[in-house]
Amino acid sequence: MDKVIDIEERIPTLRERRKKRTNRKFVALLTIFLLLLVVAIYSQTKYSKLQDVAVAGANLYAPVDYQQASGLEFGDSMWSFTEKEIEEKLNGLEWVKASRVEKKWLTGLEIYIAEHEKIGYLDNETGYQMVLSNGYALEKPVDSVSGPIFTNFENDETRQKLAAQLTDVDSEVYNLISQITLNPEESSPLVSLYMNDGNEVKGTLSTLAEKLNYYPSVIAQLDEGQKGVIDMEVGIFFRSYDDMYGPPKEGEDDEEPEEE
Repeated sequence: MDKVIDIEERIPTLRERRKKRTNRKFVALLTIFLLLLVVAIYSQTKYSKLQDVAVAGANLYAPVDYQQASGLEFGDSMWSFTEKEIEEKLNGLEWVKASRVEKKWLTGLEIYIAEHEKIGYLDNETGYQMVLSNGYALEKPVDSVSGPIFTNFENDETRQKLAAQLTDVDSEVYNLISQITLNPEESSPLVSLYMNDGNEVKGTLSTLAEKLNYYPSVIAQLDEGQKGVIDMEVGIFFRSYDDMYGPPKEGEDDEEPEEE
């Protein structure tokens, strides 16, 4: 026989369930309201503002320069920008290879910078400019030079080609380069390299790295103390300074020969 349930017995249970559901809705709404209130109060306090910017990897320019380049100022809302937006601004700088930006805690920002490496110095009318591995010449002046000097490389495109070649030159050879001079009048640009060991190398800009990496094996075949011009334009040929200018006069052994 089926059991008959009295509706009057169920009414208190239904009321209790309804009351619990109402309470849960109230608690949920109250929680949302309190969270919105906290966010509103937080956004008006200093704890939602940018208070600290740390920059790592800055060598070519000071950390404050990167902060200014980011467009951020102390006191800006931490919610008014994204890390990606700041990275895009910094990556737009000619001397920056890559950047990474991270928000730290509530009020801090960390910027990590990877700069293009120095490959030499551009010789211009007013002094020298540092040249980077992408061919860009920094506009800031330098007090001293510590690397190859580039002459007649004012053209941006030609300088970029030179930079691309030098990045493929073996370090032991690159460290021997004192100066590179371009002859821009040729259809295929020719370059003259003056080496720290006293030799001169002539070559074509488009094949500079390929040929120049043979330099150690070439000079290893020369007689001790023999110096001269190594022509790498087509093949690889050597001609001594003695053959070109005659043997040095007495008292001129240590003097550098005149350029052609």
